[in-house]
Amino acid sequence: TSAEHALADVMRPCRASNKQSRSAMQINVIQTSDADPFKFDVRVHGDGGQTQHHVTMGRNKWRELSGEKHAPARCVEAAFRFLLDREGKESILSTFDITIISRYFPEFENELPKYLERG
Repeated sequence: TSAEHALADVMRPCRASNKQSRSAMQINVIQTSDADPFKFDVRVHGDGGQTQHHVTMGRNKWRELSGEKHAPARCVEAAFRFLLDREGKESILSTFDITIISRYFPEFENELPKYLERG
């Protein structure tokens, strides 16, 4: 059905806590594919500029990270809030799979539930 293929659009304000960028960030996540892996286009707005990112996330990783309690786009949005608390938007890779975050930030999977619960 068309509902199954609808694009998810998540926009939430985010507060970056790094020293270079403390202004409000807006994260726009659009799910572009329901196939496995899910695909997303992400735009981060703030500090007078915008960055664009292409992100993938496997269905099993989504289940592991969210317990199926949150939509895939919500998981990606929470992952970006996690990243923005640790680095500037320009430092985030332009193309990556969600699993790469743990290589740079080993605490990612333990911390993500906190970001998912923040609304």
